[in-house]
Amino acid sequence: MAVLSDLDDEMEQQHEKPSSSSSPSLSTSVDAADEEVLYPILAKKGPMAFLETVVDVLRRRSDLFKDDSAVKKIMAVVSAAREKEVVEERLRKEGEAARRASSQTESLKEKSLELKPEETSKKQPQESGETNGKISKPNAGNGLDLENHSWTQTLQEVTVIVPIPPGTKSRFITCEIKKNYLKVGLKGQPPIINGELYQAVKPDDCFWSIEDENSLSILLTKQNQMEWWKSLVKGDPEIDTQKVEPENSKLSDLDPETRQTVEKMMFDQRQKSMGLPTSDEMQKQEIMKKFMAEHPEMDFSKAKMG
Repeated sequence: MAVLSDLDDEMEQQHEKPSSSSSPSLSTSVDAADEEVLYPILAKKGPMAFLETVVDVLRRRSDLFKDDSAVKKIMAVVSAAREKEVVEERLRKEGEAARRASSQTESLKEKSLELKPEETSKKQPQESGETNGKISKPNAGNGLDLENHSWTQTLQEVTVIVPIPPGTKSRFITCEIKKNYLKVGLKGQPPIINGELYQAVKPDDCFWSIEDENSLSILLTKQNQMEWWKSLVKGDPEIDTQKVEPENSKLSDLDPETRQTVEKMMFDQRQKSMGLPTSDEMQKQEIMKKFMAEHPEMDFSKAKMG
């Protein structure tokens, strides 16, 4: 089978080519039954599961593992494959964050071009925190566009975009992410963001990167992934969470229990926005009506239904 010779070639690239007298042969034949097992593993489970299966075939069908040097080569190949898999997963996540950051940066640019000078001067006081006690409407990403940064959110994550001078290198960036605290800025300058986060995050699952050489993208993974944030940091302008627009397409990715909770929360938000009772209030009303029907002898004229 071709895959055995491929494995042999990879081991030779990791170490010096062994002599024919000191290493067992890898020319062990693999029958059709093995092929039927290996090909689906490669297609469905990926290279790591495939490699582990190949190694198991070698162990059973050859005397390869009787040679200590051959065992070391096999372990080197497995370690290299695992490391490659970890790196590819990290790059995938960074790529997704980069795409979101790029989209949000373009949105900010378009909005700034659409604003007239007088509109900009009127908007700045509100964006700097002077909200006059009003709750802001969320932006397209269920967050808020502020004077020197913007943020968006899903139930699971918060993405922060901070414009920076073109060509700024990572060594000039200050980004400190803690469980309940965020500090962002340029070294030697006052911080752009500095305060207590609205809710806790998972620091080990948060990261930042420079996008398009002119913006800093920060991905924050929420600790409580069942609630919308009203602001990025406490004291900042808040949004009306009853007007957020969840991505319905993402509900299918949730487990049944979490999905049911999210759908209930969305229903209650819509009911509140229309001045109607929530699901819990409707349930209490039904219980009260049933109790009243079962006890007609009682006077419920002063009972409150709420």
